[in-house]
Formats: sequence, C-alpha cells, structure tokens
Amino acid sequence: MAKIKTKTMSLAEAEKLGIESWSRWECEPSKFDWEYNEQETAYVFEGDVIVTSGEESAYIKENMLVSFPKGMKCTWEVRKTIKKAYTFNFEID
Repeated sequence: MAKIKTKTMSLAEAEKLGIESWSRWECEPSKFDWEYNEQETAYVFEGDVIVTSGEESAYIKENMLVSFPKGMKCTWEVRKTIKKAYTFNFEID
C-alpha cells in the first residue's frame, strides 16, 4: 500500500503550486474514519491532525503539503481545528 507523503512548505511556496484554486475544507477537533477514492494532495494552513492507516501514522500540521494515496483507509484524529486547501491527482515529490 502506498504511503502518506509530507513536505514542509511555506505559504509562498505553496501558492506557486496554484493552491488558491484548490477546494477548501476545515474541521474542528474530532476523530473519524475516512477512505480516499482518489489520490488527494492538500496544503494545511493551520491546525494539527494525526492520520493513521494500518501501522502507519503521520503527524500533519500547518505549513505542510501532504499527499494521500488512492484507496487508503485511515482514521483522522483532529487535535486542533484544521484548515486546508486540497486537490485530486496532483503528485508531490
């Protein structure tokens, strides 16, 4: 199974990727299960979350670009309200 990819990135760097045209999402502290039907890439403006899939956990916080693979089933534990921009089928290095 493909892994979650993360990369620390300033807002200025993220804007060069075109994030202003990406969809927006935010969520208050909570815990829920999720499945990615498509590969998703997101930029986190604020907040922090732990995403767990099987044996893998990723700590995600502000100023991070993150990619979730298609077909991944996971649990989100939002610890501080998260605000992100996201798009589908965009690969990060």
